[in-house]
Amino acid sequence: MSKQTTALKKVLKPVHLWALAVGLVISGEYFGWNYGWGVAGTLGFLIATLLVTVLYITFIFSFTELTTAIPHAGGPFAYAYKAYGPLGGLIAGYATLIEFVFAPPAIAFALGSYVHFLNDSIPVMYTAVGCYVVFTLINLLGIKESAVFNLIVTILAVIELLIFLGIVAPHFETGNFMRNNMPYGVAGIFAALPFAVWFYLGIEGVAMVAEEVTEPRRNIPKGYILGIATLVILALGVMIFSGGIGDWQALSRIDYPLPESISMVLGKTNSWTKIFAGIGLFGLIASFHGLIIGYSRQIFALSRSGFLPTALSVVNKKFRTPHWALIAGGIVGLISLYSGTTDKVIIISALGAVVMYCTSMMSLLKMKKQLHDAATFKTPLYPWFPIIALALSFVCLIAIIWYNFYLSLIFFTGLAIALMIFVALGKHKQPVEDELLEAVEETIL
Repeated sequence: MSKQTTALKKVLKPVHLWALAVGLVISGEYFGWNYGWGVAGTLGFLIATLLVTVLYITFIFSFTELTTAIPHAGGPFAYAYKAYGPLGGLIAGYATLIEFVFAPPAIAFALGSYVHFLNDSIPVMYTAVGCYVVFTLINLLGIKESAVFNLIVTILAVIELLIFLGIVAPHFETGNFMRNNMPYGVAGIFAALPFAVWFYLGIEGVAMVAEEVTEPRRNIPKGYILGIATLVILALGVMIFSGGIGDWQALSRIDYPLPESISMVLGKTNSWTKIFAGIGLFGLIASFHGLIIGYSRQIFALSRSGFLPTALSVVNKKFRTPHWALIAGGIVGLISLYSGTTDKVIIISALGAVVMYCTSMMSLLKMKKQLHDAATFKTPLYPWFPIIALALSFVCLIAIIWYNFYLSLIFFTGLAIALMIFVALGKHKQPVEDELLEAVEETIL
C-alpha cells in the first residue's frame, strides 16, 4: 500500500493537544465516577481517587517520554511492539482498543440520559445512536476541523465545571461528606478503583495523534502536562464538593450527577438547573468526540502494521482521515450500546486501560537506553515514576479482576482468542518491521 494512502496530515499545535487531553477525559468529571460512591462511600472513594491521581501523574510524565521518542499513531501499541516484538504489540494494541472502543458507549449512554433529563419524551438510545452517526461524520471531515471543534467544546466544558464549582462550593458541608463515608471499609477502596480511573481515562489518547502534530517532540509535552494539571484540579473539585451538598447516596447510581447536584442546591424547577444540564452536554461531547479520534487512529495503526485488515489503514484522499477505521470502530460501539450498562462498560474500558498502562511502563523501563537520544522529554525521577505507575496500575488490575470476575473473564478470553489467531497465522515470528521505524522517522521530519 502506498505511503500516500496511509499518511496523516500534521496540523496540531499545543493548544489542540491540551484540548484533546482534557476533552478526551472531561466527561469523567460529568458522570461515571459517582458509581464509586456506591461501592466505597465518599471517603473510601476519595482515597481511591488520590491513589489513581498519583498513578496518572507518574504515568503521564513517563508516557510523555515514550510519545516524544516514538511519535506514532499506534501509541502504546507502537511502544510495546518496539520493546517486546509482535506479541507485545498485540497485547498493548488489544488493551488500547478495548479502552477506547468501549469508553464511547458509556458516554453515549450518559448523553442520552442528559437529553432525557431535559426532555423525558426523547428515549436515551435514540440520542446515543444519533451521537455515533453525527460525530463519526464530523471526524471524517479532517483532523484540523475535528481539533478546532474539540477545542471549542472543551473550553465550554471547562468553563461549565468552574461555574458548577462556584454554585455548589458555598453549600458544601463536611458533615454531609463524612456521613456513612466508608460503608464497605478498606475493601470498598479497591472496588472503587475502576471508577477513579474513569476520572482520567483516555488522556493517553494524545499519543495517537502524534503523527498529526507539528514539532511533536516539543509540543506533545506541553499538551500532556497542561492537560493532567487541569484534570487533577477539576476531578478533585467536582468529587469533593458534590459529596458535601446533601445526600450523596442519591447521586451514586445515576448517569447525570451534576444536574442532580445543582437541583439539590437550587431546586429542580429552577431554570438554572435545566440550563446547566443543557450546557453539560459539552463535556460529554468533547470526550465522545476525542475518543472517536483515539480509537480510529489505533485501528489505523494496527491495520498499517498488519495486525488488522489492511483496508482499515486507507486514508481518505480528500480529508486525509482514516475513514474505514472510523466506521469500523463506530459499528463496534453501536453493537456494545445494546449489550451493557454504563457501570459495566466503564469497568471493561478501565480494564483495558490498566493493562495498557502496565505494558507502556514495562516498555519504557526496557527501552530507556534506546530512547535516550530520540526523546526530548526525560522522565523526572527515573526510574521511580514508571515503577510507581506500573505498581499502581498492577494494583488496579488485580482489584478490577477480583471484584469483576466475569467481565474480566470476557476481556481475557478475547485476548486469548486474538493471541491464538495471531500465532496460528505465524505473525508472532515476524521481526519488528522497518515500517514502524520509517513511520516514526517520517513524522519527525
